[in-house]
Amino acid sequence: MTSTADYAHLRAQLDTLTTEAFRPDLADIDRRSTLDIARTMNDEDATVPAAVARRLPEIAAAIDAIAARMARGGRLVYAGAGTAGRLGVLDASECPPTFNTDPSQVLGLIAGGPSAMVTAVEGAEDSTKFAVEDLTGIGLTDLDTVVGISASGRTPYAIGAVEYARELGALTIGLSCNADSALAAAAEHGIEIVVGPELLTGSTRLKAGTAQKLVLNMLSTLTMIRLGKTYGNLMVDVRASNEKLRARSRRIVALATGATDTEIETALSITGGEVKNAILTLLGNVDGPTAARLLDAANGHLREALQAAENR
Repeated sequence: MTSTADYAHLRAQLDTLTTEAFRPDLADIDRRSTLDIARTMNDEDATVPAAVARRLPEIAAAIDAIAARMARGGRLVYAGAGTAGRLGVLDASECPPTFNTDPSQVLGLIAGGPSAMVTAVEGAEDSTKFAVEDLTGIGLTDLDTVVGISASGRTPYAIGAVEYARELGALTIGLSCNADSALAAAAEHGIEIVVGPELLTGSTRLKAGTAQKLVLNMLSTLTMIRLGKTYGNLMVDVRASNEKLRARSRRIVALATGATDTEIETALSITGGEVKNAILTLLGNVDGPTAARLLDAANGHLREALQAAENR
């Protein structure tokens, strides 16, 4: 049972956090018009990209480190609690359909397990033990990367995940929204996006959540670009799992090659629907098996495979 002294200590900690700061100028917000509140909130949100921009060098360094690990077979693992954990799970879940990654290649861990995506699990975020158990459960290795996510930068689950991963020799990144955070200090790469006090005091699903989403978008997307999952700005590794994505696959091949509909259908047919392979057959003037072999030799990088096709 938590004592009065424990609560006093926690309150003292919260008092030091920018994300928990009280805005006296917004104390009357509930008495304002809806349009005025909406404008105020929109103005607050508009400051987030600038806060992210101030940390682009740190973000880029982390991405290059992630890509180097993943190129050797490592995984990208997000670990967080509450909103931060949900954002990690969201980013991870979007990688397979967007980049055709194996579902085990990018993972999202949330304190309290999958049920915590929709229902708060009391006390889960306060346990470093749960973080260690979750990472042990996926068989974390030194090839992997763990990104601890916490708006406050003090969440035990996120810090515990980073500390355990670092002990194993895994790459560690700490993403928080407060300066001089314990999470950033625990990680090899600390990324602190300081967005300031929230519209609603302490509601870090707002600006802090937006900042975390922007950074996670960069971590996964730019890593996949570095790994050859795109050709220019085209998602050539897209997995065509529904009608919309099948239509998108054909459009991507068309944009990359300028081929006719008939040529595109033929190329996709002989490559089993693989967009990257289909593009290579059309631009490199090779058959399906050759395209697959060239891409394998180029570790999936289409530009390298095209150069190899031209030099045959």
